[in-house]
Amino acid sequence: MRATFLDKKDNKNSLLKKTILHLCIQSGEYSIAALSEQLNASVPTVTKLIGELMDDGFMIDLGKSGTSGGRRPSIYGLNPEAGCFIGVDIRHSHASIAVTDFKGGILSFEDNIPFKLERKEESVHTISSAVRDYARQKGMDWNKVLGMGISVAGRVNPETGYSNTYSFDPDRPISQILHEDLDIPVVIENDSRAMTYGEYLAGVVKKERNVLFFNVSWGLGMGMILDGRLYYGTSGFSGEFGHFPLLDNDQICRCGKIGCLETGASGSALGRMITEQLKAGRASALSAKYHREGKVNLNDIFKAIKEEDVLAIEAVEQVGNNLGRGLAGLINVFNPELVVIGGKLAMAGDYLLLPVRTTVKKFAQNIANQDTTIKFTRLQSEAAPVGACMLSRSRLLGVL
Repeated sequence: MRATFLDKKDNKNSLLKKTILHLCIQSGEYSIAALSEQLNASVPTVTKLIGELMDDGFMIDLGKSGTSGGRRPSIYGLNPEAGCFIGVDIRHSHASIAVTDFKGGILSFEDNIPFKLERKEESVHTISSAVRDYARQKGMDWNKVLGMGISVAGRVNPETGYSNTYSFDPDRPISQILHEDLDIPVVIENDSRAMTYGEYLAGVVKKERNVLFFNVSWGLGMGMILDGRLYYGTSGFSGEFGHFPLLDNDQICRCGKIGCLETGASGSALGRMITEQLKAGRASALSAKYHREGKVNLNDIFKAIKEEDVLAIEAVEQVGNNLGRGLAGLINVFNPELVVIGGKLAMAGDYLLLPVRTTVKKFAQNIANQDTTIKFTRLQSEAAPVGACMLSRSRLLGVL
């Protein structure tokens, strides 16, 4: 399914159709009268456009509204059975896959699939094979797949399909290779922005239109929803919050600079802090594994936190304090309605959230912070692949 209006950028009716779809993506259901008011268009015009969108399979009549008294209007919304989207999130050594219907409902999700993306074309073809295999396992009709989104860490320009981390040929973007393999539209996106979009449309975000999302995983990334739109910056490289030069700790960041926030507020920072203490002989529930293997991982640390290990809790608190200082600065700048904390370190729960909130309250200006709420992700590990699905849909419909 691909309606011709999707390719028309200068046709008034085409733009109105895209706006209708965008409104339904953000707010769900509408009557013709409500859409007419939103679009500043006549009721006959909107009625005609809704009819064409229904003919194209994008929208359906959801029946009469539940209002009492008078003539109840018909309500229209996205058709969940119009097709589906696949989202793939690729991490350091694993990947996750999600499938959503046209309305955005999550149809399936699988996490911790062993996979390592390498900077060569053969590795990209492996993604195509894995996606095809997953679709067959789930009994999916490939003709119903309308698009796919790929989420990867690092700097990504979704317009060109170029990933600074994984692209190997400027003339053959990863998205193009996947499109050729799978014969569906493919978009590539930074993982933090994909997580942000997933939470915005299917997660903890309700009606907020100014949202900051923080991906606190091995690194530290950020996504921004400003006035209801995902913000990219000039070249598509916005959100590198982890490389804000905030700390005076003489730690060299993976970017080569010193004192980046990521060196004190990330999974890698947490692991380093705890390892340094264990090496110095600090007693901990982690000591046995460290002396046996010479290292501990984040899952080990989260397990120790559940066992109320003092070292693990203190280290997470320090990470929360550092993260809170950074958030306080951004709250002063952007005055958001909602701050969402996601990524691997969200598993630390209140041991992370409480010091973040305390530090934000200490350093953010009250006038900027009084209307800001800080919450954890709702989608958790589903956020990136689900967000990739949502991005694929929005790109296909031309509403992003």
